[in-house]
Amino acid sequence: MPSLEDELFPSTPGKFKVDRAHNMNRQFHRCFASTSTMFLWALFLIALTASYLSFQSFVDSGSRYFSASWGGIQWEKQVRNSAQIHRSGGMSVLVTGAAGFVGTHVSLALKKRGDGVVGLDNFNNYYDPSLKKARKSLLNSHGILVIEGDLNDAKLLAKLFDVVAFTHVMHLAAQAGVRYAMENPNSYVHSNIAGLVTLLEICKSANPQPAVVWASSSSVYGLNEKVPFSEADRTDQPASLYAATKKAGEEITHTYNHIYGLSITGLRFFTVYGPWGRPDMAYFSFTRNILQGKPITIYRGKNRVDLARDFTYIDDIVKGCLGSLDTSGKSTGSGGKKKGNAPYRIFNLGNTSPVKVPELVNILERHLKVKAKRNIVDMPGNGDVPFTHANISLAQREFGYKPTTDLQTGLKKFVRWYLSYYGYNNRKGLQ
Repeated sequence: MPSLEDELFPSTPGKFKVDRAHNMNRQFHRCFASTSTMFLWALFLIALTASYLSFQSFVDSGSRYFSASWGGIQWEKQVRNSAQIHRSGGMSVLVTGAAGFVGTHVSLALKKRGDGVVGLDNFNNYYDPSLKKARKSLLNSHGILVIEGDLNDAKLLAKLFDVVAFTHVMHLAAQAGVRYAMENPNSYVHSNIAGLVTLLEICKSANPQPAVVWASSSSVYGLNEKVPFSEADRTDQPASLYAATKKAGEEITHTYNHIYGLSITGLRFFTVYGPWGRPDMAYFSFTRNILQGKPITIYRGKNRVDLARDFTYIDDIVKGCLGSLDTSGKSTGSGGKKKGNAPYRIFNLGNTSPVKVPELVNILERHLKVKAKRNIVDMPGNGDVPFTHANISLAQREFGYKPTTDLQTGLKKFVRWYLSYYGYNNRKGLQ
């Protein structure tokens, strides 16, 4: 059978016979008829293509709508199953930022001890969303549902509380990072202030009201020079927009406690690290660059003083989060009306043993068995502070908080996870 190309173009184009005048008229009519037919076919194909593209656009739009939507009988069943309590005296917890670093670990710990857990996360691209998706898969494998949605979606939050009477909210969703605030300040207001208010509005109107435990930050201590940092110290000198939004969060939550009777516990985390951590954190990026043979930048403070951080291992932070939930007390309001005083608390969660950043690098070098290429520079005015140091006596007294993991041990666990997750285990000399 001749191909389409054969039909359109002769195999020997030089052997065409050219009829003279008596055939010219017939050829003209044939050509005109052929052209008209081709024109009609072209119109038909154009119309068919346009219809197909229009239909495909409708299907794609519909797919995006349904894949991103929530609600319905099946969805509600999944939410209820995930929120189901499996221990006596257990709690049902909505964890915001569940696919984040701390959120993943807290969710797993709650589920492991028999509490009901429903996660919420917007999977933004502040850092590689594939890591967040991997955490979500980990949570799913343990029977924890993570809903993709934004904290500012009041309808979604209201629906969740309509489906489940959450006893507690573990609010960990936030725009993190001190330096990124100089690039995208609006994202901090959107998540850390507007998102917090949206969540509190839903919580104060819920019946019964949940107790709220949320992540503040050690950054609120800002330019404070008194050490170690205590909860009673001044926090009115933030050094970054991130710190300012967290301080604003503490004032906002106090207002909702005072007016609406919400039980509020704020947790000031001190430099959390460990497996499944955030790629923007120094220990994580140092590890990546050391393994790739790239230089690492180590900042130093005034008068060439090394920066120091109160590095706190993730398991210790999780113990603090669960202890806070267990001792949070009850909210006293109902339907947005306060019926009595409710607890309002703030705790430091740290390790109480600050370590200088160059020593952190030394430990990583020993675990990775690779020498770092160090580039030491003066700290720019980007919102970082020279040191952090937590006084944890209040948390110790209230719920027995006691960190047990030193930096040497914690980084060893992190490196083991990092090498496994990023496929370095099969390389010689890395274990």
